[in-house]
This record gives sequence, C-alpha cells and structure tokens, in this order.
Amino acid sequence: MSNTALLIDAAIIVSYFVAITTIGLTIGRRDRNLEEYALGGRRVPWWAVMASIIAAETSAATFLGAPAEGFTTRGMTYVQLTLGLILGRVLVGYIFLKPYYDYRVYTVYDYLAIRFGERTKNYISALFLMMRVLASGVRLYVPSLVMVLAWRLFVRGEPVQYAHLASWEPYAAAIILLTAITCIYTLLGGIKAVIWTDVIQAALMFSSALIAIVTLLVHLGGGDIFAGFAAIGQYVPEMAQRNGYFLTGFESLPADADASQIFRTLLETKYTLPAALIAVTALNMAAFGTDQDMVQRMLTASDHRKSRRSLITAALMDVPIAAAFTFIGVLLIAFYAQRPELMPSKPNDVFGVYILKVMPVVVRGFVLAGVFATAMGSLSAALNALATSATNDWYIPYFGRGRDERHHVAAARVFTFVFAVLMVLVAVGFAYANARNPKLTIIPIALGIAGYMLGPMLGVFLLGMLTRARGSDRGNMYAISVGLAAVFVLSGRFFELLDWLRGRFSNSAALIAPSHPEWLPHIEFTWYVLIGALATALVGALVRTPPPVTAAAAARRAAQSSPNS
Repeated sequence: MSNTALLIDAAIIVSYFVAITTIGLTIGRRDRNLEEYALGGRRVPWWAVMASIIAAETSAATFLGAPAEGFTTRGMTYVQLTLGLILGRVLVGYIFLKPYYDYRVYTVYDYLAIRFGERTKNYISALFLMMRVLASGVRLYVPSLVMVLAWRLFVRGEPVQYAHLASWEPYAAAIILLTAITCIYTLLGGIKAVIWTDVIQAALMFSSALIAIVTLLVHLGGGDIFAGFAAIGQYVPEMAQRNGYFLTGFESLPADADASQIFRTLLETKYTLPAALIAVTALNMAAFGTDQDMVQRMLTASDHRKSRRSLITAALMDVPIAAAFTFIGVLLIAFYAQRPELMPSKPNDVFGVYILKVMPVVVRGFVLAGVFATAMGSLSAALNALATSATNDWYIPYFGRGRDERHHVAAARVFTFVFAVLMVLVAVGFAYANARNPKLTIIPIALGIAGYMLGPMLGVFLLGMLTRARGSDRGNMYAISVGLAAVFVLSGRFFELLDWLRGRFSNSAALIAPSHPEWLPHIEFTWYVLIGALATALVGALVRTPPPVTAAAAARRAAQSSPNS
C-alpha cells in the first residue's frame, strides 16, 4: 500500500474531524439560558430531529457490532429485532410525548416529580446517569478498535496481519482523543451543535454502509458486482438451512415440548420473533420514552406531533440501516472464506480489518470517517443529555436555586466535561477487560447494561402514564428496587456473584445460597427491560397516589399545557 494512498485517506479523515468540530463550535455557542442550551429553544425542524435520533442510536457499536452479529450468528437474525423497534416507538409517540409537552419539562424525570414526587424523580434520574455513563462508555470503546487499526496501518505501516493487540494502552489513547474532540463542540454548542452535526453524521454513516456493501460485492465477484451475489450463494444456503434468517425460537424444541419448556426456551434465546415483537417493543418504549439521551432531542421540536413524526420516521429508517449493517456481516463470511489469511482473531474486528486492508483508497477514508461519525453522534448526544439531567435534576434544585440562567448554562458545560471523563474511564476499563478476553462482544454488553435499569424506569413511567391514581413517591422506591432485583436474579448475575463470593470466602460457603437453580430461567438480555418493567409496575400499582399529589399534577398540566398541543 503506497504512502500516497495512506495520505489521501488520512486527509479525508482529518478533514472530517476539522469540519464537524468547526460546525459544532459555531452553532449554539451563544446560548444564554438552559432551554436554549438543552432544548434548542424548541425550534428544531422535525427532519433534523429524525436525523439526530438515527445518529444517536446508530453508534459505533452498531457500525462494527451489527456486522459482527451477522458474522457470528451466520445470518440476518439480528435484523428481526427492528420489528419491536417500530412498534415500541409508535407507542411512545402516542403515549409519552404529549404529557412531556403539556408539562413543558426540561428532562423527562421532571414528569415523575409532578406525577409522584421528588424521590421518584431522583431515583430514576440517578439510574439514568449511572446507566448512560456505563452503556455509552462501553460503546465508546468500539471506535477505538478502528482507530488503533488505522494507527497501525497509517503510522506504523504494519502489513497484512491485524491480530488483536494484547495491550490496552493504544485503545485508551484513541478513546481519549475521540472523546476530547467530541466533548469540545458538545460543551460549547449544546443540543443545537449535537443535532446539526448529527444530521451530517447520519448521512455519512448510512452512505458509508452502502458503499461498504458495494465494495464487498465487487471483491467477492472478482470485480463483477453480480458475480458477487452469486458468490454469496456458496455460503448462504447452508446458513439458511441451519438457523434461518428469522428465528421463531421454536426450532430447537422437541415435538412434545410442554408450555414451560416453550416459555423457558423463549426467555433464554436472544434473537427470536417473540423477543422482537414483545421484548424489543418494551426495550424501545424504555429507550425512547424514559431515557433522557433519546428523548431530549425529541423535545427540541416545536410540538408533540412533529416530535412524534420524527420518532416514527426514524424507526422506519432503522430497518434498512440494521439490514445493511447486518448484511455486511453476512458478506464478510463469504469474503473471509475466500481470504482466510486476513481473518482477525476477534469477531469485533471483522469489519474493521476489511475496511483497512481491502477497501480501495478514498473509499476507505470515507468509510472510516463514517465509523467516527457514528461514534461522535452517539457520544455527543449522551454527553448533552447527562449534563442536562445533572444540571436540571440535581444541581439547580439543591445547589443552584436562585442563580441566573448563564450560571446554569455554565454548570451544564462543567457537567459535560465531568461525564466525558467518566465515560473515558469506563471505556478504558472495558478496553483492559477486552485485551484480557478478546472474545467479548459489544452489543449484548451495551444493551445488557441498559436493560438492567431501563426496565424499572419504564415500569414507573407506565404507571404514571396509564393510570391516574396508582403509585406513590414512597411506594415507587420499593417498586423500582424490586424491578432491579428481578432482572439481577433472572439474568443470572446474582448467582454469578454468589459463585464469586463462594470462591473468595470458601470457609463461609455454607452461609451462601446455592448456584442458579435449574428450574429458574436464565433470561437473555433482550428480555431484561420487559421483566424489570412488569415487576416495577405491578408492585407500584399496589399503592394509591395521594389525592393532593394528583390534584397538584392536574393543576400543573392545566397551567403549563403547551398551546401547540
């Protein structure tokens, strides 16, 4: 590979970083109050909000993780999860968004304070802050994989072999660099910088995926794209016969299976049609109805109808996006069958190695910029949402009451930096763990972390949205804790903790409960949210909302209802 080709690709990547940072720094830097900084004055066009939603949810974990899922599962089964994605967002659009606009909330957790009380708001807000730092921190590790591979190619000039590095330090350096660039324009530009850079990043991301598919087909066909489709046929039939493109979840069951066996199999299988239609619907209701990271950009639209339009349109766009990235993984199966000498040791590297080693000059630079675009889009959104929640839900009520709006904006910028540092620590920790265990995959971990906390969050919001007088501030403390415990036990993590304690304190083994009982299902991460939400909502519904709280919420809604509602 010539030095000229490397310089051209490097120039494309550097130009992208310079352009996106310049745009981010020039938009929103004059924000004078928290509504401008956090919600863009509620004047952002619906189509820009849609693009921002796509950019935020399509992280680098999707860009590299979805091809890895297609590669490791040897099919398109991952795509079927988008069925519940659409249904979940339709429900959010028609249940959640209007109350948020009626109450003119800054964060969705303001709604909980109005409906139940401050303790419910604080508990859920704290869960969000913890969840988003952990989940986004894990995702932040993903682009460092490609950045390190690019560094080894562009700077060190390493040839064909791209084995996973045993050292975690290069990944840490890449994580810090990417976070620093994103933090600067997010900190200064606020939500408007996030959304308008997301519009560019979403277009770049999807374009680069389509380009990657074309180049893979060309390589498989020896220069003929139609021959490339024919080449896939040598490998796809075997996959389809073995596990199908869409799993119902019943394929491995014996003919005489009873109801308990069927139920257990569904809960213990992550990619099935029931999971897509039921569990993923709950997951998306939680992510787009209760997670400030996603909801915040929807609140920048002028009214709930335009917000709903942006959300549902983004959901429809997610189907071809997920299919494109997963199809890349299927194509890579055929590619590495033809070129086994290029096969990386780590599933998460299958797409990154192809980009860096095989893609032609210019195309490679463009696709690499797409990887970084997805990473920066989701990272900037998370940083802004975390800063907004910390400022609005914690700093202003307890430390900044009575201070002017400029002070509140300054506090949000400080929190942006603080959360950037925390995410870097999480991402570096995951890089260290992945260096020790290269077989760790990203999507189940990132979604699993979110699933633990999103379930109880969804349960409380559903209690507030679907009932008028069930749930109380004190009762919700117990309900949320029960929801967290239910997921912790049924996911198997509780018993893993017991096994670890048994190993550390073997002399006290008799005092520790036995390992995971055989009769208890070991649920997959796709079901975490549904289980947590049901447990929380059922326990919370046992307590009645105090009448003064219900009356105060009704009065607040009447006084602050949006004129555009």
